[in-house]
Amino acid sequence: MLDTGHETTETLLEVNNIEVIYNHVILVLKGVSLKVPKGKITALLGGNGAGKTTTLKAISNLLQSERGEVTKGSIKYNSDRIDNMDPADMVRRGVIQVMEGRHCFEHLTVEENLLTGSYTRTDGKGAIDADLQMVYDYFPRLKERRKSQAGYTSGGEQQMCAIGRALMSRPETILLDEPSMGLAPQLVEQIFEIVKSVNENEGVTFLLAEQNTNVALRYAHYGYILESGRVVMDGPAQELRENPDVKEFYLGMSDQGRKSFRDVRSYRRRKRWLS
Repeated sequence: MLDTGHETTETLLEVNNIEVIYNHVILVLKGVSLKVPKGKITALLGGNGAGKTTTLKAISNLLQSERGEVTKGSIKYNSDRIDNMDPADMVRRGVIQVMEGRHCFEHLTVEENLLTGSYTRTDGKGAIDADLQMVYDYFPRLKERRKSQAGYTSGGEQQMCAIGRALMSRPETILLDEPSMGLAPQLVEQIFEIVKSVNENEGVTFLLAEQNTNVALRYAHYGYILESGRVVMDGPAQELRENPDVKEFYLGMSDQGRKSFRDVRSYRRRKRWLS
């Protein structure tokens, strides 16, 4: 069980002290541990190259396609070891990863893309049609563009399509990688509002990797901060938002006001949690 700040919740996903190596030599994750509570939004935060995407791919077992492997530690989902499970089996267990970069089948229409998400389902056309309508209720813009080729839609629409396609598989957990990347601030807020609604209304658990610490901590329940392949801080999202180190080094604010990179470029030597 995990205390997320105000209540105790069942742990759905547990990553325990994992190391990940690429090409047998490059150590990327160095003992990462985290817990994802059922029915909550957990944020995995940090800059580019911190190890966020690698952590998600370790969970969804997509590392092998990039010559990566988990060489130490364990990953459990619903108390079962999943370290060496086939990625397709992870989908059948209800774990879906939405990849960074808004991957869509460009030559298919938006609706055809969404329907590919239901490929593994066996509950019949009626249930799939109902879920398609549910996705359109969350993403009205996709309904407007449903007959358009996905490759000709905007970046925001493609991100909506990628999340909607994941929802069509009836997931228990969505691993969402950099949903804000390349999107205008207004669209970022819209995407996160929809994630919040899906979490609250459908009970979908989210683990999202995000560089935009400010927006992520406003919508997440709990957060982990990664640096150079290690978790350097974690806690309830509200506490992280109010932490002076996080405010200075990740939100760009300090008690003296906004800091420029020039002001904080020596932060690695000054971070209290690394001393």
